[in-house]
Amino acid sequence: MTLLKAPIKHILNTTLHVHVAETARHNLDRCAEFIGANASYIVSEALKLLFRKDAEFKHWAGHHRNHPNAGQREGEALTKTA
Repeated sequence: MTLLKAPIKHILNTTLHVHVAETARHNLDRCAEFIGANASYIVSEALKLLFRKDAEFKHWAGHHRNHPNAGQREGEALTKTA
């Protein structure tokens, strides 16, 4: 059973430029093809999963709520409104 499912609705996004290892990019593209999504969706969902599962990060984030994006729901992707 796959951990990620294809997106069912459109969400607001922001742009993020990152550099990843060539093998990571290859697997990212394969995963996206596997579930019928795009690479951006895979990265966003993987980050949300990381933020939900990392107890140490959640503890730290709970003590640093003065960040501009602190009002977002736990595990939710950062979004930019138009």
